Amino acid sequence: MTRSTLPLADLRKSYESAELHETASHADPLQQFGQWLDQAISAQVPEPNAMTLATVDSQQRPSTRIVLIKALDPRGIVWFSNYDSRKGQELAANPHAALQFHWVELERVVRIEGRVEKIATEESDAYFNSRPLDSRIGAWASPQSQVISGRSVLVANAAKYAAKFLLQPPRPPHWGGYRLLPERWEFWQGRPSRLHDRLRYTPQDSGWLRERLAP
Repeated sequence: MTRSTLPLADLRKSYESAELHETASHADPLQQFGQWLDQAISAQVPEPNAMTLATVDSQQRPSTRIVLIKALDPRGIVWFSNYDSRKGQELAANPHAALQFHWVELERVVRIEGRVEKIATEESDAYFNSRPLDSRIGAWASPQSQVISGRSVLVANAAKYAAKFLLQPPRPPHWGGYRLLPERWEFWQGRPSRLHDRLRYTPQDSGWLRERLAP
């Protein structure tokens, strides 16, 4: 049996870069998230807009993948994907999901849970048309999550659709945006001695209830 030769049990880090207090955090989690996202971008962390998307299938078995946040407003968090992909099929069956941002360099994690809906076709069209040409062709060329015989299938598909659409490929009907409507936020800031800061936000009639969780 092959196993890692690294001392995994001994790998540990002391988190000491920042702290998160109720009095210094925003009452609105969207504002708190926007501040942390801006700081991650300013700190030039690798792909600050990358997030883990978790969904479940019809047997309630979870799966995760990395997607990119492309819009943020009071309605929620938006990303784009192939509606026929595994995640698209799972969201069609169970329109609830969880997102997680991990900004390692800042020792921060944000977790967001909520209901997911497709965005308006006009919004999907506008974003699709803003993408580079190769990315627009790629949306047609890739039968996402399906088994293919080899990379040559993708190359052939890309050539076919490039010849068909030239410089103006329309948005595929199976491709567009999703929006997660947050029902729960959690902000995690690493602290020394594993006594991390965790603030959870849940909705209430007057806005959001902010509570500290034990690490």
